[in-house]
Amino acid sequence: MMILVFDLDDTLYDEMTFVRSGFSKVSEYLEKKYRVPPRESFALMLNLLRQNGRGRVFNDLLSNYGLSQGNIKKCLSIYRSHEPAISLYEEADDCLNRFKGIPKYIVTDGNKLVQENKIKALNLGQRVKFSFITHRYGRIHSKPSPYCFFKICEKEKCLPQQVIYVADNPGKDFVGIKPFGFITVRVLTGQYRNVSAAKAYQADYSINSLSELTPGFVRSLARRI
Repeated sequence: MMILVFDLDDTLYDEMTFVRSGFSKVSEYLEKKYRVPPRESFALMLNLLRQNGRGRVFNDLLSNYGLSQGNIKKCLSIYRSHEPAISLYEEADDCLNRFKGIPKYIVTDGNKLVQENKIKALNLGQRVKFSFITHRYGRIHSKPSPYCFFKICEKEKCLPQQVIYVADNPGKDFVGIKPFGFITVRVLTGQYRNVSAAKAYQADYSINSLSELTPGFVRSLARRI
């Protein structure tokens, strides 16, 4: 029996939809409290994200409107705690249905509350055996650490060679688990789809979308053990 493990962000759904959902809630808050035009602030946050990445979006947003930096914690809280308007990729939904008879898990990095809210919004609790949010176990066990993958081996009483990890980020998803024999599959979706990587960071296999993760493909991996 093979075990399927999935990454979450940009593997099962488009992470940018979560970002937009969170920014929308922050815009609503700023409109109610400071009468900041919501469409304008939303567009500004997206622009700041494109220009500078996530680190200072709320800092620069507040500065733009002359608002106190003391609002950063509130903006972060709204962003992290909101119930996101997100949905699975159609290919991901179909893929999970195809493998109803196979044990399935999620291993994902990130803020515990944020990732829990995503998993709940996507109704994944009903479709996988367990979701490992690595930060629950301490950041030292976030990817590329193999810690949560060995937890899956313990639960399933299986070898690493029976575990297939499907993920999108070659920067951290595969390098930590490949040396132990876990099978790695990169799905070319999301923000890292065009990123190349050194050999140690590459997955064993690549697919263009989860529609290519078929029972036949999984059987072919099992035969190579």
